[in-house]
Amino acid sequence: MDSTQASGFEELPHTADWALRAWALDLEGLFAESARGMIALSGAQPAAGPRLERTFRSRAHDPESLLVRFLTELVYAADEERLAFDRFKVHLNGDLLEVQMSGAPLQSLTKVIKAVTYHNLQIRATQRGFEVEIVFDV
Repeated sequence: MDSTQASGFEELPHTADWALRAWALDLEGLFAESARGMIALSGAQPAAGPRLERTFRSRAHDPESLLVRFLTELVYAADEERLAFDRFKVHLNGDLLEVQMSGAPLQSLTKVIKAVTYHNLQIRATQRGFEVEIVFDV
């Protein structure tokens, strides 16, 4: 992890699946960095041209469940709707997550993510904000 960056993501070595570490100053930033990291891992590229907007809303009893639901929505959009979202405005209010997303039709996808897992998923508070490691089933 680059200690000079306030937020970001990096791929982690994993034996069978893919893993990603994301970090940010706050939970909203952590959700956005997690999405950006997952998109980068999959190689999803939105096509040039008109963009589309979508709002994702979900409730859950903990931030980890909200994160999995959000990332699963992005996997579904790429796989079933052939859409790639790459800009996110995240709002968390207790158990409610709302994300305004911007994207476009999927131009290319180099690796398919089958599922976002709960394997060792734990959002941790750090001295710099928050961090999470996410494992993806591929």
